Amino acid sequence: MNVLQNLQESLYKGFIDQTLQSGERFKPTLLVNNATENVLNTLLEELDHCDSFLFSVAFVTESGLATLKSHFYDLNRKGIKGRILTSTFLNFNQPKVFKELLKISNVEVRLANKKGFHSKGYIFNHDTHHSLIVGSSNLTANALKVNYEWNVKLTSLENGEIVNHFNNQFEEVWADSIPLTEEWIQYYESTYVPIPTNPVTSLVTEFPGIYKPNAIEEALKIKPNKMQQAALQEIQFVREAGNNKGLVISATGTGKTYLSAFDVRSFAPKRMLFIVHREQILQKAKSDFLQILGGAEEDFGILSGSSRQTNARYLFATIQTISKEETLRQLDPETFDYILIDEVHKAGAKSYQKVIDHFNPKFLMGMTATPERTDDFNIYELFDYNVAYEIRLQEALEEDMLCPFHYFGVTDIEYEEGVIDESTLFSKLVTNERVDHILQKINYYGQSGNNVRGLMFCSRKDEAEKLSLELNTRGLRTIALTGDHSQEERVRKVERLENGLLDYILTVDIFNEGIDIPTINQVVMLRQTQSSIIFIQQLGRGLRKHDSKEYVTIIDFIGNYKNNYLIPVALSGDRSQNKDNIRRHMKDTSYIKGVSTVNFEEIAKNRVFNAIKRSNLTDMKILRDAYIELKNRLGEVPKLQDFITHNSLDPLVIVGKYVNYYRFLLKLKEIEPVLSSCEEQVITMLSQEILNGKRKHEVLLLQMLLNEETVSQEEFLHQLNAQECTTKEETLKSVERIFNLSFFNQSMQKKYGSQPIVIREASANWTFNATITERLKINPVFKDMLIDIVNSAAALNEQYSCEKPLTLYKKYTRKDACRLLNWNSDESSTIYGYKTKHGTCPIFVTYHKHDEVESSVAYTEGFINPEVFKWSTRSNRTLASEEVIKIIHAKEQGIDLHLFVKKDDDEGGDFYYLGEVAPDKTMIEQSTMEDKNGKEIPVVHMGMVMENGLESKLYQYITSEEI
Repeated sequence: MNVLQNLQESLYKGFIDQTLQSGERFKPTLLVNNATENVLNTLLEELDHCDSFLFSVAFVTESGLATLKSHFYDLNRKGIKGRILTSTFLNFNQPKVFKELLKISNVEVRLANKKGFHSKGYIFNHDTHHSLIVGSSNLTANALKVNYEWNVKLTSLENGEIVNHFNNQFEEVWADSIPLTEEWIQYYESTYVPIPTNPVTSLVTEFPGIYKPNAIEEALKIKPNKMQQAALQEIQFVREAGNNKGLVISATGTGKTYLSAFDVRSFAPKRMLFIVHREQILQKAKSDFLQILGGAEEDFGILSGSSRQTNARYLFATIQTISKEETLRQLDPETFDYILIDEVHKAGAKSYQKVIDHFNPKFLMGMTATPERTDDFNIYELFDYNVAYEIRLQEALEEDMLCPFHYFGVTDIEYEEGVIDESTLFSKLVTNERVDHILQKINYYGQSGNNVRGLMFCSRKDEAEKLSLELNTRGLRTIALTGDHSQEERVRKVERLENGLLDYILTVDIFNEGIDIPTINQVVMLRQTQSSIIFIQQLGRGLRKHDSKEYVTIIDFIGNYKNNYLIPVALSGDRSQNKDNIRRHMKDTSYIKGVSTVNFEEIAKNRVFNAIKRSNLTDMKILRDAYIELKNRLGEVPKLQDFITHNSLDPLVIVGKYVNYYRFLLKLKEIEPVLSSCEEQVITMLSQEILNGKRKHEVLLLQMLLNEETVSQEEFLHQLNAQECTTKEETLKSVERIFNLSFFNQSMQKKYGSQPIVIREASANWTFNATITERLKINPVFKDMLIDIVNSAAALNEQYSCEKPLTLYKKYTRKDACRLLNWNSDESSTIYGYKTKHGTCPIFVTYHKHDEVESSVAYTEGFINPEVFKWSTRSNRTLASEEVIKIIHAKEQGIDLHLFVKKDDDEGGDFYYLGEVAPDKTMIEQSTMEDKNGKEIPVVHMGMVMENGLESKLYQYITSEEI
């Protein structure tokens, strides 16, 4: 189907008849910002695939421009240029944004010399067509991601009147516009008058830290924000349940100190103790509590190396001082009825244990952003597994509790001998070339506001020290801080940074946590990602809101590190260890809410994809660590369902590696052998075939059988109808074949015990076989494991349709397709790309074929566009071949063609289901190709028109070159 035909159908669908099945590719589209899509996604998709572009936008913000910077950088590498026409209308555009625009060398910028210039339009020129996005969105992060906006995306061929009209308008204003230059910016800066802003009185409730009340009546006027209200309620529930301990897990920057102060105000203790691990935090904590609680200042005291105000009602102490023997001797165990421990994940240390054992408060609260530890200490156990409240990074961003960030995964320098990696010598980390490279990147990606206040995390002390010296010779004001520096010196240097006397502090790990520098507007990562915890800790240094910044820039220099795959894991919070999930998080970053964005330069992105490909995510150590983390949280051996509930390991990853969860637990020595061979065979069958939850029928029947020994056909059908599931007899027969094992080949039947799991009796009743019925009564472990598998399958099934056999865009194996399309048996081993059977023909395609694939099977296949897939038959097939004729005339013969595609063989046996397809008979041709011996053999190519045009994000993911 050519572009003209596609466009004609798209316009017909868009303006005349929306029920037209085709015409998805170029249809006029309304672009809005909501939970599943935003204007920015479409803009970036067009930008990344265009030959040139024109923007006509009255308003531009630094944050809006930041969302595009890495894409402009990649376009520049490809030689693609663009033009931006903007304005000084209403003095909205600040001088700094013009400086940022001038950094982008492949974009020419001009200022419209037209009164009231207020346009918002984006034009993208492609080799076959032009795309236009016109509407209400200026080039601001809010307009592109969160505001309620209406924009229309239109497509036109070159001779179309609409695109010519827009181009002519653009060129007319462009010709009369003023080029953006350094001199113009200097003049604008000297005459610029900011837009006046009205004070927002509601800030007192959302950000109490900016007010300084002291009297109790004034303090009581400060109300908790939305998150704090929910958290306070949950903490109170913990106390009302009779518990005297509670753990709060809250992302860095979300106001844990204020939250604890509000709870203390509610609890009204006679005396309170607040324990921190660094002295520099004490004064800030005391100040925050004073604002929320009010009262006399002498009620608030400090206990540290230099202060001994132990009689204060509200005492703020360092762990180093209060854990001393002579200090504890002076304080009765009943002294404090409310104790708070900040950064409580450190509580495994002897000093903390000593203090906790000494005191007997009415309530003990612990606060941390990262309860997951690697020191074998169980924080959850310390608090009797009472997690009073939890909010992680992604949720906090969605609630607008943190400063927005723009993350840039940038390319670290490459030398002749290779890219920087774990083995790179120190001398290579501080060469002139690398220092220049770092400067170029931090200057290009910049920061919010005029003056940088940055943190650089280095890989080692000597790198931090030498790099600081090198940066200083190039005009920056930096210092290196390491564990060798005293606490007092750290405090002084941080104050210099906050006061604008330093540009950067370079450090290794000492600022991962426990440091509060709200003015930080740039975080630079010059080291590999060793763990998701540390990554989030370091990113979190810049996430505190401050009126000096609109957002924080995160610049992550990505070399050839084996742990690069942890970057998308950390940013998304996805702990499933599912490789394909991690790949998708590189392309689809919708998990980051609000105006924050995640961006990778193309080369850096490829390095992360390579790390994902090389990594062994099912290594026993990785699985064990995830298991122990969840066990620590629960205080007991987790069930499979717990992994789902707590967004931990994907249960299918566990059973994919260890056949069933029972064997995994045996491997960990968490249980003794308690299952008979026949019991384990049943558990294995259900783990391998039912746990994935891809069809509800089997899961529902098992749930019913676990409640009653016999289920009548009538009861089963009633429940299926209630859940809006198909009740076709062929589907019920398929369910029967799964449970009596006749669907499986002989080796699998033997593996599963060779006996039916569930029997469909002549009376049409369903029942477990006699052995299972007996074992369920006498072995509670077997019963619990079976129930756990079924409950987990039910939870996983929620993402699948029950009305249709296959759910669009979900993943299936060849065996899954045979089962769900109601084939009599598993013929996956003989589906060489496709097979027609029982009125269906599943077609399986690996999109990126390996170089070693023989030419006879390495066909030219791929998406022509999101609606049409160019597909090839097996080699040695002609238009006269019976199997080819069946596919060409599938509709006439009542055969349903189903397309399944996976990006790469590294994804295993799972393919994305892209829906039903039909051959476009104008695109069928017989051709030839060379086999491995150089002989010409026939093959048939055809265009498959998709019933559902492929969604944009999945289309971009599958077709992108990164594997």
